[in-house]
Amino acid sequence: MINPFGVNQVLQLKQYCNSLIEYSRRKTRVVNIGGVPMGGENPIRIQSMTTVDTLDTKGSVEQTIRMVEAGCEYVRITAPSIKEAQNLEVIKKELRARGYQVPLIADIHFTPNAAELAARIVEKVRVNPGNYADKKRFEEIEYTDATYQAELDRIREKFTPLVKICKEYGTAMRIGTNHGSLSDRIMSRYGDTPLGMVESALEFLRICEDLNYYDIVLSMKASNPQVMVQAYRLLVQKLEEESFQPYPLHLGVTEAGDGEDGRIKSSVGIGTLLEDGLGDTIRVSLTEEPEAEVPVAKMLADRYVNRKASYPIPEIKHYSIDPFSYTRRKTHEVLNMGGHQVPRVIADFSMKEKISVASLFAVGYQYSVPLDKWNLADMACDYIFLGDRTIDFEIPGTLGLIYNYDTWLQYRNRDRVYPFLRPEVYMQGVEKSSQLNFIYTQLKDLSGAFIERIKKDSTVVLLIDTYNEHGMAEQRRLFVELQNQDCQVPVIVGRAYADLSPDQLQLYAATDLGGLLIDGLGDGVFIAAERCGSDKMVNETAFGILQATRTRISKTEYISCPSCGRTLFDLQETTAKIRSRTSHLKGIKIGIMGCIVNGPGEMADADYGYVGSGPGRITLYRGKEVVKRNVPTPQAVDALIELIREDKNWIEPQTITH
Repeated sequence: MINPFGVNQVLQLKQYCNSLIEYSRRKTRVVNIGGVPMGGENPIRIQSMTTVDTLDTKGSVEQTIRMVEAGCEYVRITAPSIKEAQNLEVIKKELRARGYQVPLIADIHFTPNAAELAARIVEKVRVNPGNYADKKRFEEIEYTDATYQAELDRIREKFTPLVKICKEYGTAMRIGTNHGSLSDRIMSRYGDTPLGMVESALEFLRICEDLNYYDIVLSMKASNPQVMVQAYRLLVQKLEEESFQPYPLHLGVTEAGDGEDGRIKSSVGIGTLLEDGLGDTIRVSLTEEPEAEVPVAKMLADRYVNRKASYPIPEIKHYSIDPFSYTRRKTHEVLNMGGHQVPRVIADFSMKEKISVASLFAVGYQYSVPLDKWNLADMACDYIFLGDRTIDFEIPGTLGLIYNYDTWLQYRNRDRVYPFLRPEVYMQGVEKSSQLNFIYTQLKDLSGAFIERIKKDSTVVLLIDTYNEHGMAEQRRLFVELQNQDCQVPVIVGRAYADLSPDQLQLYAATDLGGLLIDGLGDGVFIAAERCGSDKMVNETAFGILQATRTRISKTEYISCPSCGRTLFDLQETTAKIRSRTSHLKGIKIGIMGCIVNGPGEMADADYGYVGSGPGRITLYRGKEVVKRNVPTPQAVDALIELIREDKNWIEPQTITH
C-alpha cells in the first residue's frame, strides 16, 4: 500500500490523532441518536446487538431490557428483510410501553427497501457499503474509469432515497465497512487493504455530504486487529485530508470470538485506538450473550474518563513509525530474541515464597516422573524472572532464568541463567553475562551515553517499564528515541499491574502491550501481575496478546461472529464444540459464522469456514472456496475435521515432549 504520509510524517500524523504524547480525545461532530448524543464532549457510548430472531418480539424486548440494565446505551437489531424491519416498530412500542427509551439501531445488509422502512421507525440505521448496493462474489473484474464511474452512479441512485428519508425523519446513520465484505469492485481497484476499506465508506459519505446530510457515524471493522487499527487511522487521516466533517467513530473488532480470546482481541484493536483519543462508541463483539459484552466495553472506555499523563513525555520531533502498515522494528538477535525470532514471553515468579516443579505447570511445563522428561505446552513461557528467588531443581532445556544482578553473581556459572541490571549498575562496567543481559529501562534512562554503550553491546536486551498513567505513549516514545538513534537492541515490553480482576488485567494488558506490538514495536512481553489472578491466566494472557497482534501464533484461532437475529445455529455451543475438537491445531484459523451475510467475507482471513446456510444446514469453506454445501448440522463438525484431514493439516491431539 502507498504510504499516505508522504515526506512530512510528523505534520501528517496530527491528522490521525491529536497527540502521540498526551491523551487528547479527537473532537468530533455531535450526532444526536434518539436523545442520546454521540461525539463531541459526550462520553464514549456503549452499545451491543440482540441475538434473538427479530420476529420474536417478546424475546427481542426482554433481551434489549437485559442489555440496557447491563449499561447498554444503544441497541442494534438486525433487519435483513422487510418483515423484520416492520417488526422493529412493534418492538419499539413494547419497549416504550415498559418505560425503556433506549435508541434502536437497525442493522441492514443487502436490502435497501428494509433500510428505507426502518429509517422511518428507529433512531439510527447501519448500512454496509460492501453489500448495501454493491456486490461480492469473489470475482476479479477489470474496471475502466468509465465502468467504475457507472457503478458509482448506480450506487448513488440506490443509496440516495435512504439518505433523504434519514434527513427527513432525523434518523442517524452508521456507514460501517467490514474488511470481509469489501465489494468485488473495491477489491479490484484497491485490493484487500485498509485503503480499500476507507474508500468503500468515503464513496457513500460523499453522497451524504452532497445531499447535505451529516448525522453520520463511521466504522472500519475487521477480525484482524492489525487491519482494523490501520483502517481507522487511515480513515481519520483521509477525512482530514479531503476536508470531510470530523464524524464520530464506532469502534469494534468483528468476529472476535469468545472467552479470553475475544476479550484480548477486542482490547488490542479498540484499546490501541482509544489510547490515541479515537473512538466515540464501542461495541465488543463476543460469541456470548450480548449483555456480557457491555461490561467489557465499559471497562475499556472507563480507563479514559480522566486519562492524563502522570508527568510530561518529551516531544516527538521525528516519527519514523508507519501507523498505516505493519513493519517490525529492526533489531539484532541476542540468543533467541530480536531479529527474526518470534516475540518471547517472560513469566514473573519474583513474588513467590517458594518455587517447586509444580509451579512451572501454570506457565506451560509439566514434568513426567516415569519418563524423567518435561512436557512443553504450546504456551510455555521462554524465561522466568526470579528476582532474588531460587530454583533447586533441573529446569526444562528450553527455559531461561533471570535473576537480580547480585543474586545472578552467585549462580552465574550455571547454564541458562541471566542477570537483570539497572542502567546505573550496567554503566559502571560490572561483570556481565557473555550471552545475555537484561537491562531495566525507562524513558528517562535513555541518555546519549547509555544508548551509545548498548549499541556496541551484542548481549543487551532492554526490559522497559513505565510509571506513567499514559504509559503506552511513554513506552512508544522510548521506541521512537531508539529508532531515531539507530539503536537496534531488542526490547521486551514490561508492564506491572496490581489488584485487578482477571478481566481487567486481560483488557488493560492487551491495550498497553498490544498497542505497541501492532506497530511492530517489541521483541517480547513481561506482565508483572500482583493479586490479579492465577499464574496460568497471566501467562495465557501474554500469549493471547501476541496471537491477537499476529506476532506469534501459538494456538488455533477462531474467527467467530457474535451471533444476531440472522444466526442459523447456536453459536456458543457450536464454537465450544469445534474448539474442543480442534484447539490443538496450532496456527490454523477457523471461521465460525452464523449466516451468509458476513460469513464468507470475514472468513477470507481463515483457513477453513463453518457457515450457517439454512435451518439445520451448514456450508463448509476452504479459504474463500465452497467445498461442501447443505451439510446436516449433526454431521458438520465431523465433516470439517475430515476436510482438515484431506489437506493434511490434521494432527492427533497429544502433548509435545522435549
